Amino acid sequence: MTHPVRLPELAHVTVVPTQPLIGAEISGIDLACASDAELDLVHKALLRYKVIFFRDQVLSRAQHVALGRHFGALEVHPLSAHPDHPELLVLESFGGTTEGPKAPAADFWHSDTTFRATPSAASILMGYHIPPLGGDTLWCNTAAVYAGLDEALKERIETLEAVHSGLVSFGRHLDTEEKRAAFLERHPPQVHPVVSIHPETGERILNVNSGFTTHILGVSDAESQALLTRLFDEVKRPEYHVRFRWQPRSIAFWDNRSTQHYGVADYAGRRHLERVTIIGERPVGPAGKA
Repeated sequence: MTHPVRLPELAHVTVVPTQPLIGAEISGIDLACASDAELDLVHKALLRYKVIFFRDQVLSRAQHVALGRHFGALEVHPLSAHPDHPELLVLESFGGTTEGPKAPAADFWHSDTTFRATPSAASILMGYHIPPLGGDTLWCNTAAVYAGLDEALKERIETLEAVHSGLVSFGRHLDTEEKRAAFLERHPPQVHPVVSIHPETGERILNVNSGFTTHILGVSDAESQALLTRLFDEVKRPEYHVRFRWQPRSIAFWDNRSTQHYGVADYAGRRHLERVTIIGERPVGPAGKA
């Protein structure tokens, strides 16, 4: 049985781990008017549990943006932005019907915007309209994935670098060569270490993902493909995962630097969520090389 964690200085707040290696649900905090002490607890819980969940939250879009800004400067997504609050990314789709857009193509393991020089640090996603069945999101603890690798593989990838490109995931939305060229001009492919060091916890993180990583530098094409296939397969292991069942007014807040996530496209009907994303820093490898 999971026992809630209570802190003496914030006895009204409970933190309940949801899986052994990742995830916790926090209750007792109203994120629309949280105190500095409560938000400090949220930050500490985020670093410890990688993704944290809240239920029954009532935030205006302006409050959602303000909550994100408490934790850092916010980014604007390269393909979509809210007309009144550019920092908000609207995720709306209609799965299993011919009405509106289909379920989004996010049903693969990825960390957000690793095609940027400074990938996203964290995101706060709020549910508005949730289908009656399906549409869950899974997260994977990529610090635990790295820790679970055998020592020979850790040594092999310790100093390697990989290329990340936005066209891997976004290319299907750019239907002409001109659009793809314009995207690459704004967002050229980036080189990041295969193993990065978390800037706040110091943990080693597996820093390649199937959503944006194209190949590993300094090795043959065959070895690059073999290494990436093996590493991507490790991310799929369920012991590193937590699965979240969305409800209206639920919030998920995840550390993008130490997780990957997967949106399950198994639902019918409308699904509407909105998120703000905190700008991160350039990943640094074990040798201190960015």
